[in-house]
This record gives sequence, C-alpha cells and structure tokens, in this order.
Amino acid sequence: MVVGATAWGTTLAIHLARNGQPTTLLARTPEEAAALAAGRTNMGHLAGVPFPESLAVAGTPEAVAEADLLCLVVPSRTLAANVSAVAASVAADAVVLSAVKGLEQGTGRRMTEVIEDGLPGRPLAVLSGPNLSREVAEGLPGSTVIASAHGQRDQLRGAFHSSSLRVYTSTDTVGVEMGGALKNVMAIAAGIVDALGFGNNAKAAILTRGLAEITRLGVAAGADPLTFQGLAGMGDLVATSYSPLSRNRRLGELIGSGSGVADALTAIGETAEGATTIEAARALAARLGVDTPITDGLHRVLYEGLHPLRAMEALMARDPREER
Repeated sequence: MVVGATAWGTTLAIHLARNGQPTTLLARTPEEAAALAAGRTNMGHLAGVPFPESLAVAGTPEAVAEADLLCLVVPSRTLAANVSAVAASVAADAVVLSAVKGLEQGTGRRMTEVIEDGLPGRPLAVLSGPNLSREVAEGLPGSTVIASAHGQRDQLRGAFHSSSLRVYTSTDTVGVEMGGALKNVMAIAAGIVDALGFGNNAKAAILTRGLAEITRLGVAAGADPLTFQGLAGMGDLVATSYSPLSRNRRLGELIGSGSGVADALTAIGETAEGATTIEAARALAARLGVDTPITDGLHRVLYEGLHPLRAMEALMARDPREER
C-alpha cells in the first residue's frame, strides 16, 4: 500500500506493481481515486506513464487495513495528518516505510519521528537516494537505499529491487533521512548559482561545502558520517542539484532570476520540499548547536528579502579556515 498520489508516490506504486507486488495506491479522496482508476495514469503528476493492470487505487483510509507494508509518500507538511487519517486501520505488525524527503516545519523532527508518534510500535524504514520520479517511472537505471534499525531490510529490498532499480540497505535511518531532506536545501543553492551564471567552480564549491554542512548537522542528530558519502547523501545531492527534473533546483533558478518564493512555488506547481526544510533545518541546527551558513543564507534570501548576490558575498567574506 502506497499512501500519496504524488509524483513519487505514484512512481513507487507503479514500480512495486511492475515488480509483482500486490499494490494499492491510496489517493486523497474518493473522487481523486476514481479519476486515477478511470484514466489509469496520474495526469497531474506523472502524465504519460500508464498504471500496470495489477495496480489498484483506493480513496478511503480503511483500505490500508490489509497492508503488511505501508509506504508513506506525501509532502512533509501533511505527513502527520495523513498518519492520523490511517492510524486506526493500520495493522499492528505492518512495516511502515517513509519515502518523504523533508523535516517537520517548526520542530525539525525527522519523518520517522513524526510517524512513530502516530503509529507507535510499528517497524519503521526509510527509502531515499538519487531517485527522480520521472526517470524511475520510465524504467531508467538507478539505485536507492532502504534503511531500518529493525529486521525487515531483506524483505524490503526484495520488494523494491529490480533490474532497473538496484536497492542497497543500511541500518542508519537517521543518516538516510537527513541526507534526503537536507540535499533539497542545497539544490536550491545550486539553482541560484546556475541562474546567476557563477559557473562550475562556484557550483562545485557550494555543493561540496553544502555536503559538509549536511554531514555536520546529520552527525549531530545521530547519523553515521559515512552515510553522506553514499547514495542518500552525495548521490541524491548530485542528482537533485543538476537535473532539470529537480523541483528544488528549479526553485533556486527562479529565485536567482528575481522571483519571490511564493511566485516561484506557484510557477513550479508541485511541492519543493527544500522551501520548508530550510526553516526546519535551522530550528534543528539551533537546537543542536551546529553552524549552517548556507542554510542560513538561503533563509535570508527566501524569507528576509536578501538579494542572492549579497548572500553569496557574505559566504565569500567568511573568515578563511582549514577545510573540514
């Protein structure tokens, strides 16, 4: 069962069904479910990719009752509400997998922490990596990571692993979650660099120092630093910061070209998690005492009216130091 007819939720539902897994996609409403079932494609988020015949669609929370694997693939800002909506119907022994790449606004909590509050006692897992939904849906080759501190990693790998999607496993749930969330912030910075025409040296620098910032914050939250050198860290950061399919990179391009954040998000028309993760990451960094100059600069650009050029000047003017 996949909760969330987002682009990524639809993609994972299609992938699981193609992989021979009995799969149902839970839409927000019965009306949305009926439209998806009738059209056999998600015109709003993944037009042109047909649903496998075996993929079912549901529109009421009670549909999750028979699921032994519940994949939550919704915007981070709606995760708590979605968990609350299905909580009464989720089996006590169901494995719950988060494919949400964000942090809770206001608290900085990871998505598994939000899920644990609403679905206590269930085994939890996280899926993250360089996984642009359109490419996965079209069957292009790629890799992902499934992390869990529980014992279901082999079972989960078996469900998702295919000839087009190579699945690695990890026990570092914190690191995989933090990498997936924080790379969206750095992808906005990469888009701004592209829009300003600063070149490849500047983009390489912002991504390298961005990865250092991600790692500092992730380790302070309890992650293994090596995780950020893998698919859920460097891999996802590269894909999201360079691909024209990336919504977060596109958000940065629009802001670097003079758009305000609200207008830029309207133009994109879909969730760009980095826009809210910036604030959540700053709250978490403040609580953990971690220095996050790129994230802080992006906050001033997006929400305090600072021109992107002034933000870059402020980064360049920081005191020289040893690289670490």
